Amino acid sequence: MPYQRLSVIGAGSWGLALASAAFRAGRDVTVWARNPAYAATLAQTRESARLPDLRIDEGIAITSELDAATRCDALLLAVPAQAMREVASQLTALITNGMPVIACAKGIERGTAKFMTEVIAQAAPNAAPAILSGPSFAADVARGLPTAVTLAAQDERTAASLCRALGSDTFRPYHSTDLRGVEIGGAAKNVLAIAAGVVSGRGLGASAAAALTTRGFAELMRFGRALDARPETLTGLSGLGDLILTCSTPQSRNFSLGLALGKGLSPLEAIAEAGLAEGVYTASVLQEMARSRDIDMPVVDAVADVLGGALTIGEAIERLMTRPFRAEA
Repeated sequence: MPYQRLSVIGAGSWGLALASAAFRAGRDVTVWARNPAYAATLAQTRESARLPDLRIDEGIAITSELDAATRCDALLLAVPAQAMREVASQLTALITNGMPVIACAKGIERGTAKFMTEVIAQAAPNAAPAILSGPSFAADVARGLPTAVTLAAQDERTAASLCRALGSDTFRPYHSTDLRGVEIGGAAKNVLAIAAGVVSGRGLGASAAAALTTRGFAELMRFGRALDARPETLTGLSGLGDLILTCSTPQSRNFSLGLALGKGLSPLEAIAEAGLAEGVYTASVLQEMARSRDIDMPVVDAVADVLGGALTIGEAIERLMTRPFRAEA
């Protein structure tokens, strides 16, 4: 196995879940936590309030020292999308030439409109950027429930080897070289999940939820095609699969945020209630990127305008429902 030693940078719920999955796959796993006190507590108690049902295996090393964490064959960066550049920059001098660095966040960087593998490539030039995305909740992965995701890298052999390193009888990665397609699916579905939560919170019914998800997927496809993503990626796990998951349950923070908006909370109140939802940061960037390429994304526009205070929920719904009639192409 070329990637026997794996390190997870980030000890939140997703980082701990991925570390558990990699350990079940038979890898030597180290988890890095930024806060030394938190790292010490995790190492001692083997429990985290962020994943209350998970017992962290004694075989997983936990550290707050980056030097120790980067003595590995590949890195998984399980940090929020907007923190990816800062963390990757800290790792630059410690990454050996060609080491796979896998982004495990779904988003687009504000201010630069860069996808996560682009951020890693800029911040850590020695790294071989990769992306892991797909329909996966941290709690499910941590408990060892059956989960399938997509892992993309520029080099197909690298992507396939990383999939074998992480894969087990409960965690199944499919490999790809379509980095952009995987990243577009993960970023766009977060914004669309906010819209789906609004539909639920507003009590608009199952028919409206199905229509919103379907038309949202059409927007994701349009955007993906414009950026040369492969159709099979967009209709696969990291595109349609992740969209179905996050548009259907409050277990998704983005859906929960939309749910709160639909029930009448202001954007600030909804954000405070739902916690970190990547779609909040991605919505305006995705809107700008689509407009600059003349891509029609009315659902994304509505979410961005509601979060930015330019529209109320009622106005956004009216704007969507009174658009000119057209063919379903």
